[in-house]
Amino acid sequence: MPPLAVNHQTNTILFDHDGTLVDSERVHCELWRTVANAYGATIDDVFYSEVMAGVPTLQNAYDVIAHFDLDVSADVLAKEKFDSVTAYLKHQAFPLMPYAKEAVITAFKAGYTLGVVTGGSKASVYKTLEAYELAPYFSSIVAVEDVENSKPHPDCYLKAAQELNKTPQQCVAIEDTQHGMQAAVSAGINCVAIPTEHSNTHDFSKASSQYSSLQEWLQTELVPAR
Repeated sequence: MPPLAVNHQTNTILFDHDGTLVDSERVHCELWRTVANAYGATIDDVFYSEVMAGVPTLQNAYDVIAHFDLDVSADVLAKEKFDSVTAYLKHQAFPLMPYAKEAVITAFKAGYTLGVVTGGSKASVYKTLEAYELAPYFSSIVAVEDVENSKPHPDCYLKAAQELNKTPQQCVAIEDTQHGMQAAVSAGINCVAIPTEHSNTHDFSKASSQYSSLQEWLQTELVPAR
């Protein structure tokens, strides 16, 4: 069994957003299906889970265009998807993952500094934090627009650590996809993997630990920060 991700050096927890704090992958999948259908392409669950889950929107667009040989630019396709998310968020926030609010509050009360590191947009994160009254618990938000290279590159995690004045060894990432895990590991940050139905076939062999839910992670691994 690999060593626990949260250890005596850890004082900062960096949560992924989509699929980790919010149950948004199903919504993203349906929105992508609608966008792609307009060009005659059908995105099934397998393609979304294996290729698209946890990947920033622009890269999703490139992958969809390449796979389905679509006659449209990636920028246009990505904007259509972004606009569909914006329209969705005007009416509601993404639903929270089970035990997400409890995980955030428990970690904060245990003395950890908290951040959000996402391959999605800052607006989406702000909507979540506002809707569920979670903003006071987070000290940093790093989103896709904040870095030149988003997940699976390490830039987003390195930026979060820098903003919080932490070393990678003081941080732990909570991720639901292989791409997110790779971003954290490449930044030298231990990663807790909590797969969803869209990522349960991903390779999490580089994760420091893996759990079936945020609740199991809290009950098994989280200890007061030092």
